[in-house]
Amino acid sequence: MKKILILIFCLFALYPNAISKETTYNKEAFDRALSEGKIVLVSSWIKYCTSCASQMKVLNKVKQDFENVEYFAFDVTNKEIAELFNVQYQTTLLIFKGDKEVYRSIGETSRDLIYKAIQSSI
Repeated sequence: MKKILILIFCLFALYPNAISKETTYNKEAFDRALSEGKIVLVSSWIKYCTSCASQMKVLNKVKQDFENVEYFAFDVTNKEIAELFNVQYQTTLLIFKGDKEVYRSIGETSRDLIYKAIQSSI
């Protein structure tokens, strides 16, 4: 029984790292995507955050399901980017259309709700 509990603990401890978390935000690419008329998603994450990993898992599939969407992610400890978007918390999701932010959520990990927000932005 003790071995099973240790195994379960290890799996949960490693789960957030199962999703590759890297800063993909780039101002030039962000501006280009907006100028091309794409819907742009920006999400924030922090190391060891399980809700961040859950949200990123959904957002990484968005590209397959939506043609005109570009997705960027950044580590919320990157103060320059966080201040640019006025983001204070990890697992913040922003959606931009044109040059305007049209959606913002904190902690949203539900595929259905994220997809609904994207669809309402199209």
